[in-house]
Amino acid sequence: MKAIFDDVSYQCSKLVTESYSTSFALATKMLGTSIRADIYNIYGFVRFADEIVDTFHDYDKEQLFAKFEKELDDALSDKISLNPILNSFQHTFHRYGIPRHLVDAFMKSMKMDLHKTVYHTEEEYKAYIYGSADVVGLMCLQVFVAGDLQQYEKLKQSAMSLGSAFQKVNFLRDLKADYEGLNRTYFPNTNLMELDEHSKKKIVDEIKADFESGYRGIEQLPATAKFGVYTAYKYYNKLLQKLQNTPPLEIKNARIRVPNYQKFGLLAKSYVNYKLNLV
Repeated sequence: MKAIFDDVSYQCSKLVTESYSTSFALATKMLGTSIRADIYNIYGFVRFADEIVDTFHDYDKEQLFAKFEKELDDALSDKISLNPILNSFQHTFHRYGIPRHLVDAFMKSMKMDLHKTVYHTEEEYKAYIYGSADVVGLMCLQVFVAGDLQQYEKLKQSAMSLGSAFQKVNFLRDLKADYEGLNRTYFPNTNLMELDEHSKKKIVDEIKADFESGYRGIEQLPATAKFGVYTAYKYYNKLLQKLQNTPPLEIKNARIRVPNYQKFGLLAKSYVNYKLNLV
């Protein structure tokens, strides 16, 4: 029965989420059961594409990415794939009518990571952020609003802002790994190897503005999505606070983390706020 294969595919996407990101997996568990699988499916897809360009250094990344892209095209057109991650993603893609241009924009940004290492202008930087983060937020939003176009348009900007905030926090956290391991720098007009408090404050302020815009959208999300997205928002805000309070030299030399006990503390506080209608 194909239903068994589809369930195996979903379980693979869930396993990918739980293996690669404990924080995102925790937030996803706080979503309504009716949409949880679909968010796992989206995460599994974007994670696999990202892994090709970020970690498979001993292989021909360009060839692997081209094969993955072809398998993606086939999955979306055939509505099935023997790649369980793409099979689960195509299910969510068709179920919620995710616009193809969002998927294409994401793949375009991932492809940029195969060769591009420095983003010199705001235009380049914003284009990369849009494809690598904003559209992922929009794919998730399409699931959250169950394909309701009016709600989607209403919350679109906030979803993009939240996606941008999450991505920029990751950039700031991963300065060392991106520069030393991948020779990449994302923030334009910033010498990350000479990062000082002034430069860091500029980046942090930019992220705070994104969070403020994103939070306004969280308040208007359906009940099935609100608590899970709020949990992710609180986690990334906590990580940003830690980065803000960490000297630039330490950020350049170590990966700043939120310990698991603090994650669960944030979850408890988020739940109380949610139940008291403070979100």
